[in-house]
Amino acid sequence: MNSNGQKLLQIEKLVLHFKTRAGVVQAVDGVNFELDSNRAVVILGESGCGKSSLAKAILRLLPRNVEKYSGHVHLQGTDVMTFDEEEFRKNVRWVGISLVPQAAMNSLNPVLKVGDQVAEPAITHLGLSKAEAIGLVHKMFQHVGVPRDFVERYPFELSGGMRQRVALAMALVTSPSLIVLDEPTSALDLLTQANIMNVLKRIKQELGTSFILITHDIATSSELADEVAVMYAGQIVEVGHARDFFPAPLHPYAQMLMASVPRLRSDSDPMFITGQPPSLLNPPKGCRFAARCPFRFEKCDEEPPMFGKNGRKVKCWLHA
Repeated sequence: MNSNGQKLLQIEKLVLHFKTRAGVVQAVDGVNFELDSNRAVVILGESGCGKSSLAKAILRLLPRNVEKYSGHVHLQGTDVMTFDEEEFRKNVRWVGISLVPQAAMNSLNPVLKVGDQVAEPAITHLGLSKAEAIGLVHKMFQHVGVPRDFVERYPFELSGGMRQRVALAMALVTSPSLIVLDEPTSALDLLTQANIMNVLKRIKQELGTSFILITHDIATSSELADEVAVMYAGQIVEVGHARDFFPAPLHPYAQMLMASVPRLRSDSDPMFITGQPPSLLNPPKGCRFAARCPFRFEKCDEEPPMFGKNGRKVKCWLHA
């Protein structure tokens, strides 16, 4: 936490809806959560639950078909949703919050040297000269475990894991207080995934950076998580400390999600969650998980609020 007791990030009632030919997709629908300095929150959920849209909403990386975008994003006490686009670009994106996008290793320009690509945000946002920026790139490469001479290489000369580290160095080069990682290990083999997670843990320790890690890989994410937020059908349905969540999730969806993970020290087979997530074009009026929930009762036809329970929050009538 900051010295004045302020949260690094506070998100309130964040909404992002998209217009499509079929109707309005309610991708992010009233999301609330907060994050302290030097902490990592992992956002878990199935594909299509709105995790990547949440990353876009926080960083205001919006496509053209936005129907509704509202709420509050407080970064170190300042509501950055009140900024105009130029102010947001200068003071928030890259400088305060940076993004490692999904398939980041494919987002590098194939015809530019990786050193020049990592230096560009430092030149643009920090006003450094080319030589100063390359000096900073060397330092960032050291943090993420990339050899110094890779500055002169092109993306196609690097392995997938090294390209992922370069994308992380690019996100770090302006020293933002928060990095949003969208599925940072999804296209990598298991050993490389473990290495990337170790790099993230080291950066958190050495630089005090905070992370929002968006993933559906529960096993890998548990390595880094201080807090866990579970997302379902555009809403956060459970938030809590990782040490409480992983042994005993509260929300039925979170319980089934954890039961679907194969375990080394258990004889029980992984479970699967029956049914399909609801369409975000027309989500159900009550609890959005009710149709797939084994504990459903009459009250579930009404939308539950977030109930507080021993420092945890859960959006389920069972915990009323």
